[in-house]
Amino acid sequence: MLQISGLSKTYGNGVKALNNVNLTISKGMFGLLGPNGAGKSSLMRTIATLQDADSGTITFDGINVLQDPAALRKTLGYLPQDFNVYPRISAYKLLDHLAILKGLSDNKPRREVVEGLLAHTNLYQHKDKAVSGFSGGMRQRFGIAQALLGNPDLLIVDEPTAGLDPEERNRFHNLLVSLGEEKVIILSTHIVDDVAELCPDMAVLAGGEILLQGNPQQLVKELNGQIWSITASQGEAAELEHTLPVISKRLFAGRTVLNVFAPEPPPGFSPCAASLEDVYFSTLRASRTSVKPTATAA
Repeated sequence: MLQISGLSKTYGNGVKALNNVNLTISKGMFGLLGPNGAGKSSLMRTIATLQDADSGTITFDGINVLQDPAALRKTLGYLPQDFNVYPRISAYKLLDHLAILKGLSDNKPRREVVEGLLAHTNLYQHKDKAVSGFSGGMRQRFGIAQALLGNPDLLIVDEPTAGLDPEERNRFHNLLVSLGEEKVIILSTHIVDDVAELCPDMAVLAGGEILLQGNPQQLVKELNGQIWSITASQGEAAELEHTLPVISKRLFAGRTVLNVFAPEPPPGFSPCAASLEDVYFSTLRASRTSVKPTATAA
């Protein structure tokens, strides 16, 4: 179990990236959902011991992470948002090199681990190709392979599906699911569907603060009966946004579909089944307007 208590971080330029973050994360997939600039990468980097916190504590299976980062690194796998590789080196050689850095010094066991991870990530047939020439999805799968070196108990993946096409995104989802429930796996993303499809537990982070934590299905259930929808022209939609608590809008067949969070239907609106996207957007809107949404229970 990963326990984060009172974690805060302010950078030298005055930006407060994390503000009294408290989270309890059990084994299995955990979704950390938030817009760009919410503080997700700052939190992931702090958990991964890549930067210090100003205050607070992080413990993982008895390890005080901030006081003993070396102990955490022995059981950590990390796929950062920007994963760079050496040019002109094959997938096999690069993963073998990273395995040596991870402490796998014996040749035969290391070869078995490297080949096994390449097979598990469906890259074995590409093992002699340069990783720098891989597609985005292939590179992300290689990133997971390197993160799994040493069979870590804590795995952090930061914005792993951003920019992937639908086929590669599905491949990556299946790969994450195949890792099972015996690890703590933190999926940090701004893509709501990734969390909806993969995670039995989640939190919303914005402005460096945790706004909401709970089971996605339960949070959606609590919002049912409070989401209303209308299809309007762009001009009508602009007027409605000024007068109603609009949480999201999207285009459909050249017209604008608005979703509103309210206890009663506004005139002309129809009931709409709630989704995790509605939970997410209503939570963000509540944080901006200081009005708490109904769905706040874990």
